[in-house]
Amino acid sequence: MARPASPTLTNSERAILEVLWARKEASVREVAEELSKKKPVAYTTVLTMFKVLERKGLVSYRTEGRAFIYSAAISRGEARRQALDNVLRQFFGGSPDVLAQHLIEEHDLDLAELQALQDQVDAAPKPRKRK
Repeated sequence: MARPASPTLTNSERAILEVLWARKEASVREVAEELSKKKPVAYTTVLTMFKVLERKGLVSYRTEGRAFIYSAAISRGEARRQALDNVLRQFFGGSPDVLAQHLIEEHDLDLAELQALQDQVDAAPKPRKRK
């Protein structure tokens, strides 16, 4: 019995999307060849991963002769946003504040890094007040 698809990107899915983000579009064979430069991967494995990515709505395709040419249906920024939203929900009760506190407490940020973060917070657009 097949396991259910992960609602978040797996490492393999992200690797395929990285190729598509870099190339804009590619065939299964082209992606398999690119991924095989780092670690051997079977064409059929990449084909299966594309089917999963399509079911998740993360890739789209067009046909060119007998080949399927895939492109990412999600931007890198949107993928990051979704992943971060998932981490926030699973580990930080949906609170960006708790995540930020964790990052500050658990990672050795020096004073310059903290100041740079504070500068970004100060420069961020202020939320509009609701009436």
